[in-house]
Amino acid sequence: MLAWLGERLGVDASFLETGQSSAEYAESEAAVARAEAAVEGQQFEEAREALSGLRFTPDAPELEFRALLADSWTRSYFGEQRQALEALARARELSELDLFTDVERSEVLYRMGVVRYQLSSINSAISLLTEAYDLATRSGLPCDRLRSHVLEWRSRCSRRQRDFEAAREDIELALELAEGLEDTLTIAHVTFQASIVAERGGHWLRARALAERAKELYEAHGDRINMGRMLNNLGGLNYLLGKSDDAVTHLKQAFSIALETGSDADAAQAVSSLAQVHLGAKEYPLAEQQARHALELLSGREDFIDEIGNAQIVLGRALLEQDRLDEAETVFDEAEASLQQLSSASHAAVAWTAQGDLAIRRGDAEAAAALYRRAAEALQDVRF
Repeated sequence: MLAWLGERLGVDASFLETGQSSAEYAESEAAVARAEAAVEGQQFEEAREALSGLRFTPDAPELEFRALLADSWTRSYFGEQRQALEALARARELSELDLFTDVERSEVLYRMGVVRYQLSSINSAISLLTEAYDLATRSGLPCDRLRSHVLEWRSRCSRRQRDFEAAREDIELALELAEGLEDTLTIAHVTFQASIVAERGGHWLRARALAERAKELYEAHGDRINMGRMLNNLGGLNYLLGKSDDAVTHLKQAFSIALETGSDADAAQAVSSLAQVHLGAKEYPLAEQQARHALELLSGREDFIDEIGNAQIVLGRALLEQDRLDEAETVFDEAEASLQQLSSASHAAVAWTAQGDLAIRRGDAEAAAALYRRAAEALQDVRF
């Protein structure tokens, strides 16, 4: 009957049944596929364009679900974390339909965990990522790549909370899963995080070796965005190892790639790192200039609050060394407000230590002692 009516009305039978013709469905599916490919290739402007204006009927939940996941990654890249969570909330509703598996449900929880991490809701992120990992594992379906990514991000959460043993365990398992798949891009992502875990543990030579390996893998894949990020980390590691000239070379390369790929956030991180190197070299006006530039590029990016806080610390110290104490105080207060949002005692302690140094410069030893004590207590694992 639908076919007969459709023939006389000049429309597809599917249009009478769903409100969307087969041609419209195919067009929407092609747009979603383009968006997914763009996200995979980190071409987020293209992804946003492909998703623009798409509408979905209740009879095509699979298309809407895929579009929402692509949209969430795209919005997250552009610093629209709140809107990304809204898209993921809708995706989570859809994932409860019978046509979806526990792997799709796990995928939604994983992406929600990533966004919560970016918003510094670390406990919430850990809970979501743990649930995602358990759901994927219990599904019995092949999803080791997803499990590896979940563990990689949960490791970041543990590192933020200074639980380096948990961070290391998750990274080791994530790497085992990725190597089992021979997925070299996922291996690169996990190795990147393994390098950071090693650096936080004070193993700088191992961290640099891991960073070099990740950079080579990114380069082999043509992943310019992550290669630039890896160069930024290599710059920091070389600086810690006393190789300032190599550090500057790597950081300038990272900045150049960030400009090439149009990533203001990555450019800001490279400039902020350069500011720290120049601060260490006692080039205070240049450090001030670069820290201010980094903060301009990161304006309004709540997903980079850690980098904002770090840049504010560098700026404050550059001002302090130029005897602009009142300006330094204002910036250190802003840094404290930023870094306390991170649920990280070590980040907050950096701000209190800087404020203590300012108090010393002003000759207020009592205030400095109180701030240093506060920083030390924040880093203690046992308090009673």
